[in-house]
Amino acid sequence: MENVYGLVGYKLSHSFSQRYFTEKFLTEGIKDSVYHLFELDTIDEFLGLLQAHPNLKGLNVTIPYKEAVIPFLDSLDPAAARIGAVNVIKFEDGRLVGHNSDYQGFMQSLQHFYPCFPLSQALVLGTGGAAKAVIAALEYLNISYRVVSREKKPGLLTYGELTPGIMASVSLIVNTTPVGTFPKEDEAPTIPYELLSSHHYLYDLVYNPAETMFMKRGKEMGAKTINGYEMLCLQAEVAWQIWHS
Repeated sequence: MENVYGLVGYKLSHSFSQRYFTEKFLTEGIKDSVYHLFELDTIDEFLGLLQAHPNLKGLNVTIPYKEAVIPFLDSLDPAAARIGAVNVIKFEDGRLVGHNSDYQGFMQSLQHFYPCFPLSQALVLGTGGAAKAVIAALEYLNISYRVVSREKKPGLLTYGELTPGIMASVSLIVNTTPVGTFPKEDEAPTIPYELLSSHHYLYDLVYNPAETMFMKRGKEMGAKTINGYEMLCLQAEVAWQIWHS
């Protein structure tokens, strides 16, 4: 019987993971494993998925279930527990253990892109599971940050509160929201792009399209930009190591 791996999320037709891991099985010479896309309308369908596929060995988790899946797991590794979001599940002797490879993938990619320096300051756009992984990486790298939300909440900025002073004080802006993802690639987070300059680095976790409107508008103002593809590959490698360790 084949070992089953897969991706849990909603709206998965443009997923990178199935192609990536299917090719990984081929290059590693693994012939008894397959990778499927498991699109769930709600997280309540998760238990049915487990029952339907008793040979599951590992899962990736994507939007919008990185936090919602946690109550279904038996335990979390320390990093996932600290972050409060899971994007990798390992099946260990019938137990489901949640891990987070996003923060490692983001951190490695960020260090390739952004010249981290003392007193670095960042804006994190979004408050979901991906934002939590980004925040964990920023804290590890001693980069101070403020979180931007569409809704007014204690301790968070709204997009309307991004003043010239705030925009001048930060050098890194990370979009952790799905805004601008295909097929809505003409959309972008509502930051004041006119306040950007060559002093800014824009990191978009979105990877489809390769150049998002967030990146395009930043580049027009001289900002340096990167999409989420490198992070995606790096976190996938970490996920592979988790499953096969």
